[in-house]
Amino acid sequence: MRQVTPLTDGWILRHPDGTGDALPASVPGCVHTDLLAAGLIPDPFLGRNEAEVAWVGRRDWTYETELRAGPGAYEQTDLVFDGLDTVAEILLDGRPLGRVRNMHRSYRFDVTGLSGRLAVRFASAHAEAEAVRGRLGERPGAYPEPYQYLRKMACSFGWDWGPTLVTAGIWRPVRLERWSTARIARVRPLVTVEDGAGRVELAVEVERSRVEAPLAVEATAGGVSARAELDGTAGTVRLRVPDARLWWPRGYGDQPLYDVQLTLLHGEEALDSWRRRIGFRTVRLDTSPDAHGTGFTLVVNGERLFARGVNWIPDDVFPSRITRDRYRRRLEQAAGAGVDLVRVWGGGIYESEDFYDACDELGLLVWQDFPFACAAYPEEQPLRGEVEAEARENVVRLMPHPSLVLWNGNNENLWGFRDWDWEPALAGDSWGEGYYLGVLPRVVAESDPTRPYTAGSPWSGSWRHHPNDPAHGTHHSWEVWNRADYADYRLDVPRFVAEFGWQAPPAHATLRRALPGEELAPDSPGMLHHQKADDGNGKLERGLARHFAVPEGDFDRWHYLTQVTQARAVAAGVEHWRSHWPVCAGTVVWQLNDCWPVTSWAAIDGDGREKPLYHELRRLYADRLLTVRADGDGLVVAAVNQAAGDWRDTLRLRRMSVDGTVFAEARPELTAPGRTVGTVALPAGLVPAGPGEFLVADAGGLRALHFPAADRDIPYPRPEFEVAVVPEGITVTARTLVRDLLLQADRLDPEATADRGLVTLLPGEEVTIGVRGWKTPDPQTARSALYCVEPTR
Repeated sequence: MRQVTPLTDGWILRHPDGTGDALPASVPGCVHTDLLAAGLIPDPFLGRNEAEVAWVGRRDWTYETELRAGPGAYEQTDLVFDGLDTVAEILLDGRPLGRVRNMHRSYRFDVTGLSGRLAVRFASAHAEAEAVRGRLGERPGAYPEPYQYLRKMACSFGWDWGPTLVTAGIWRPVRLERWSTARIARVRPLVTVEDGAGRVELAVEVERSRVEAPLAVEATAGGVSARAELDGTAGTVRLRVPDARLWWPRGYGDQPLYDVQLTLLHGEEALDSWRRRIGFRTVRLDTSPDAHGTGFTLVVNGERLFARGVNWIPDDVFPSRITRDRYRRRLEQAAGAGVDLVRVWGGGIYESEDFYDACDELGLLVWQDFPFACAAYPEEQPLRGEVEAEARENVVRLMPHPSLVLWNGNNENLWGFRDWDWEPALAGDSWGEGYYLGVLPRVVAESDPTRPYTAGSPWSGSWRHHPNDPAHGTHHSWEVWNRADYADYRLDVPRFVAEFGWQAPPAHATLRRALPGEELAPDSPGMLHHQKADDGNGKLERGLARHFAVPEGDFDRWHYLTQVTQARAVAAGVEHWRSHWPVCAGTVVWQLNDCWPVTSWAAIDGDGREKPLYHELRRLYADRLLTVRADGDGLVVAAVNQAAGDWRDTLRLRRMSVDGTVFAEARPELTAPGRTVGTVALPAGLVPAGPGEFLVADAGGLRALHFPAADRDIPYPRPEFEVAVVPEGITVTARTLVRDLLLQADRLDPEATADRGLVTLLPGEEVTIGVRGWKTPDPQTARSALYCVEPTR
């Protein structure tokens, strides 16, 4: 059998010019993390240290270790790198083994019989990208750094939520593989369902050291085995698993996974093996034209889905630090918020197996972007060959995962060409269209025909429509955040909202850790440094001012109100669009996570703390959602029922005054069959008349509130409530209307967490908020960490 020896020990890091001492290096890892471990650079996540370490990404670096010859019983020895970031030369005792220039690929070098000093010399990604730009010419992009000239994680060069920390290093595992006769070079698993049976077709490619040796492969899955002889270096083995249990997205069924093992045989001798887990399911993308335009609906196992999604960015600027447990924790948070689809955004990476394994187990559908984002990408060499090679490798690598349901060509590049003045600037130069409409769909069709491909996001399906036309295909809704009130989300019904969002600062404890000693203010030096969006604070303040009196000189109040505004903004969009299913078939909130402590659109901040938006997503993405929306000249209560069973209930409607007086009440019947939306028209006498009134709708333990005016115009009473400490939490009892009550648990203790976010209480109502990690609970401290909307002074 093939022998595998990880190469994790004995690495050092040095400048190739010989200056400075050699440092111990961690592999996998990167230069920044090694320098941090040695105490030679400050933590770039703290204060404004990012600028102090910019030099790291502009230097060349060399990793070295001793490569020892292995046992002579094997005919071939390969040196295998799963990931090199990014442009490097690999040498053994000064002799070149090869050159690489793609972070998204793996590499294999024949080192049979060789030993000596192994060196991996990394060139500065800045310098290499600028050199390619110099050869191929300027291409437009959303940011000034030359990220589109190199096959590297684009957001290493900074983004509107991320720092500029340009990495280098052996970022994925490296090993020696020793083998004889033949080894498995590639397995392409096609997994389908036909007539109730699971079908697995394993297309196998092998590399030989002995051309004449007869070879066979044997495969097993679900208690079924099959064998096939190989013709030269390739062959196919097929399995039929009767009565295969279907893999479903979370909320629709279970996630049974089957182990598949393939063994390469020479006679009865096992030479190599390949193991993966698969799930049996079908997936298609319905883009049929209809009366509303062109749809974009995912269909899994014949079930049409409203996708409850989030966008995923790399969870750390230094991806080698993301462990299997960290992936699992973050994705469990997504599932806990009701999410059933995670879009892996195109400015990042093809994630590790740990990410997709967790999605398989949790029932999270994965929409995978190819790594292209917000720029015109040259199609000439050396990029074109790298793009096709990386696509072929990663499509096949990720094919076993049932969670993966969609390949997407790029993020916003088709839109950018049409709307961001790229077309005249390019003057006929290549910009990536040949990738998105040529190379990538061809690779997917040839390698993975079981999954749909879409050319980009947003994309209307063809150039016959504007790329971001809300009536056709996927839509990115950014005009609202950039220029309008979040109420404008309710003005249209896109077919699928693949990006939209609203900013807010991270949790208070996250800010205190990231900005030690700073007197916090919206425009304090550290806060501004950790706000990367163009005019981000201006947009925050304008969004806030449309609803609240902007607090002057009160950072804690500003912090609370901006987090409230973020949650309300996303709620305005999701509630409206979900209530228009099946015309709208999905929302993918920008964004789930952060890669460092920053003011951003994330629901979970850079330290892993859950913002109020996270808890609001749990309500918005629950199987059942109650909301109030406009319908013609009136209002309706919409009951969104994504569960399989019917929702039949009595709806309690109350028109109330902010002082607690009930002016009118009704109890109509509510009906919403499974996977549908039911509506109840609001009688005229229940429509709130002026800013001092609001509507309360209750059914099945759920509540929807409708306030017809901005908070700054509502004559709220001064909030009064009582606080009591109870086992594992606190209970708050309202004596008046208390709107958007929030316990900021991290103010109790940096490790403390609360089990809910914003909650509105009517007079006499109470809520118990579960708290974990609070070492010394007392009511007065709890009260100091509670915030709610207050009357305008």
